[in-house]
Amino acid sequence: MATWNIDTTHSEIAFKVKHLVISTVTGKFTDFEGSAEAEQADFSDAKIRFSARIDSITTGNEQRDGHLKSPDFFDAAGHPTMDFVSTSMVSKGGSDYVLKGDLTIRGTTRPVELAVEFGGTQQDFYGNTVAGFELTGKINRQDFGLAWSAVTEAGGIVVSDEVKLAINVELIKK
Repeated sequence: MATWNIDTTHSEIAFKVKHLVISTVTGKFTDFEGSAEAEQADFSDAKIRFSARIDSITTGNEQRDGHLKSPDFFDAAGHPTMDFVSTSMVSKGGSDYVLKGDLTIRGTTRPVELAVEFGGTQQDFYGNTVAGFELTGKINRQDFGLAWSAVTEAGGIVVSDEVKLAINVELIKK
């Protein structure tokens, strides 16, 4: 069984949320860790775990970031991490997979499904074996207790419930 750890300098955990239903706000978590254990070279049997520190959320706006860390959304003080544990990684053919697992946000755990594109493995400049993945998916923030909502005077929704996930991960073989 090979163990692979996330190379955080070459990885990004990002999300996109509609604002006022007409534009998109992008954010990311800058403090995270994770690993994969796999016997198969194609990662089809991978067991994956991941954790991100809520306090590391950034959207490029300090006031919005503070609101996201508050009890209205993630409640960083009461729930300092967001965690994922895989339940299966199924090949769809070629470099495409479906990763299923349990995502925990604010103490609420729900099953999620992510599309995965395996970029392959390579040797880096230091002789390490690295593997690259691009993961995408959608979650409903309400499912995890991120229930804050507001409506504009014109009746528009301020923040959509759907959150798009865009994750790029490089793993280093231990």
